[in-house]
Amino acid sequence: MRKAVAVPLSLLGLGVAGLGYASVVERNWFRLRRFDVPVLERGQRPVRILHLSDLHLTPRRRMLINWVRSLGDLEPDLVVNTGDSIAHVDAVPSLLHALEPLLSRPGLFVYGSNDLYAPKPKNPARYLWRTSRNDRRQHVPSLPWEELGAGMAAEGWLDMNNTTARIKVGDLDVAVAGIHDSHINRDRYDLVAGPAPADADLRLGVMHSPEPRNMTRFAADGYQLLLAGHTHGGQLCIPFYGALVTNCGIDTARVKGLHRHDSAWLHVSAGLGTSPYAPARFACFPEASLLTLVPRR
Repeated sequence: MRKAVAVPLSLLGLGVAGLGYASVVERNWFRLRRFDVPVLERGQRPVRILHLSDLHLTPRRRMLINWVRSLGDLEPDLVVNTGDSIAHVDAVPSLLHALEPLLSRPGLFVYGSNDLYAPKPKNPARYLWRTSRNDRRQHVPSLPWEELGAGMAAEGWLDMNNTTARIKVGDLDVAVAGIHDSHINRDRYDLVAGPAPADADLRLGVMHSPEPRNMTRFAADGYQLLLAGHTHGGQLCIPFYGALVTNCGIDTARVKGLHRHDSAWLHVSAGLGTSPYAPARFACFPEASLLTLVPRR
């Protein structure tokens, strides 16, 4: 018979404290990150893009709702929502309430898998050794994604799932191409493929999951700035080391923040929420980002 292994009370207490910090403190410690992106021509006036992603909103997350509402004070020139906005069948009114101060601004959105399919209980530790790409067993959407899209579109935000558009942002004429979520094989880059309009002041690519195969095509077609979410910044990270996983094809060095991908700038948001069944973040604060586009030197 094996002897039971005693766990020192100090280690047990440390683990409980860490779990409490990750699920109660850091998960609700929202931050606004700021980046300057040198992507404009000389002489063009800077514009500001507020990038939101991965709220995974449930109706009772009052702290998150109120914090997102406070972002209206920034008065951005453009708001981009890169998906996974909801995590509950009744969350759409709460999301629209959270976004209300921003919906009067120009905006764009794409969907993530969790805008269509409700989260299910599972072992959250699996995230550390495999992606969730093939976990979806649902074939019929179980969340009100059409209501979600209609609510944002009714206020003038553009649905950029597998389509292109032109939009005025500040003084800029912006050409946008967007794709649906590659994580559930709904991306159709061929529908937006081709050289980006050369006469646009800015060429912007929008997606939920930062899959390199799509980012490479965006860059090759001339899109200068790419926005994505999905990764949660790794969600459970090691201090002074960083993310262990990205839950998609991008490398851990670019799991969040501003980076390059071929000729394009790439911004990956670490997002603002978590799955209701993995409500914790560690060494990876929930975030939104304000990107100030400035002229190249």
